[in-house]
Amino acid sequence: MRVVKIGGRAQANPRLATVLRDAWDAEGGQLCVVHGGGDEVSAMQRALGREPVFIGGRRVTSHADLELLRMVLSGVVNKRLVNKLAANGLPAVGLSGEDGKLIEGEAIDRATLGLAGKPVGVNARLLRSLLAAGFLPVISPVASDAASPEGGALNVNGDDAAAAIAVALGAEELLLVADVEGVKNADGVIVTSLSSDAATELIASGVAAGGMSAKIESAQAALSAGVASVRICDLKGVADPERGTVITQSQSVAI
Repeated sequence: MRVVKIGGRAQANPRLATVLRDAWDAEGGQLCVVHGGGDEVSAMQRALGREPVFIGGRRVTSHADLELLRMVLSGVVNKRLVNKLAANGLPAVGLSGEDGKLIEGEAIDRATLGLAGKPVGVNARLLRSLLAAGFLPVISPVASDAASPEGGALNVNGDDAAAAIAVALGAEELLLVADVEGVKNADGVIVTSLSSDAATELIASGVAAGGMSAKIESAQAALSAGVASVRICDLKGVADPERGTVITQSQSVAI
């Protein structure tokens, strides 16, 4: 079982559908896809006169922003990706984290991040049912708010959502696919292996910032909860296990 998170920019790669089809075949249908789409959300915010704000790689989310996220991520991006995969022979089914309470979340810090949340529960039974029936789940990371009696929603970072899903499914590998080959060190060189402690140092020093720091934190959370392997890579890394940066629990030095 592999869980693959596809960043928004990586979705523009013309080889995306072919790469995921090959991965689906290689895994014998045991594959789950989570997608982002932050650039499109930001573009929509700006079109409406609202400048996006991020703290630690996570989007500050107002109630109005949440409606945009639902529209862009769960509507446009999810269905466009599902359509592309289906057209290339994949049995893709689009889901939001709100569907069947697939992802339940709780607010990280309402005072600073608003309706940005972190996953606290995953409906693994729903995903396993789809996989057992031969379908490829393609998931938008808008989550249901576990603390809201009215059934509210939260903006969960796609990397966090993918990590939680990988844990819930007992995945052997979590791939966080971006538009860069992997994590860079202070000299700007891609590192092949990075211990969790060394990764924390890269964040603390500011070398890994923004979206990359969020990816590293998601990788660390997945490893701590039992996922065997986490790799940050570009789309080529889905087929090439030697490509990208493997995040490890060990004290190995990245070179």
